Amino acid sequence: MAENQFPSTVDALFKGMDHFITSKTVVGEPVKVDENTTIIPLVDVTCGMAAGSFAQSAKTNGGGGMSAKMSPSAILVIQNGMTKLVNIKHQDAVTKVLDMVPDIVNRFTGGNDITPDAAAKAEEMASQMEKEK
Repeated sequence: MAENQFPSTVDALFKGMDHFITSKTVVGEPVKVDENTTIIPLVDVTCGMAAGSFAQSAKTNGGGGMSAKMSPSAILVIQNGMTKLVNIKHQDAVTKVLDMVPDIVNRFTGGNDITPDAAAKAEEMASQMEKEK
């Protein structure tokens, strides 16, 4: 009877995945806009895997596949110790309202330390990431 190759097929898939997906895949490389501002892109990663093996008399069959989908989801702006998350996905009405809450609080408390230049750079990166999708 032929040996079952299922464990080696699955091991090969996982080893391939180690080189494909890293922490920098989900959280991109920080971009320094100026001495006080850093922009970090955030990405959603979805992975799927399948593996199978079939042994029949003297033949050994095995196969596997892996897929991944990466899509930009947000940009994190860090400026003067303050952070702001700019969501770039399509949003429903409830999500838009929840995203507006920090801005409304800042208007009443007088705090919005993110400069217009940094916000413009974040919007530029967001539109560029959308085009690359």
